[in-house]
Amino acid sequence: MKATWNGQIIARSSDTVVVEGNHYFPLESVRQEFLRPSDTHTVCPWKGTASYSTLEVGGERNPDAAWFYPEPKDAARQIRGRVAFWKGVQVQED
Repeated sequence: MKATWNGQIIARSSDTVVVEGNHYFPLESVRQEFLRPSDTHTVCPWKGTASYSTLEVGGERNPDAAWFYPEPKDAARQIRGRVAFWKGVQVQED
């Protein structure tokens, strides 16, 4: 799978985990140079507290377009150390 936005591949991996229709990429497969920290957090009752990152590619910003669960609950332990995308990021087979 690959995740692309603004003409760049943000992440690429053959080892994604799908939860609720979202592909979670291993952190090491995500190009860190495109991620900027965000203060946004949300809470899911069964996954835990999510942290977000803003994508910055080619001078364009996509606020909170990537998220991850630093300390997922036991029910979601399979997404520990993984990142998912939304807000216009295209995730498709590579």
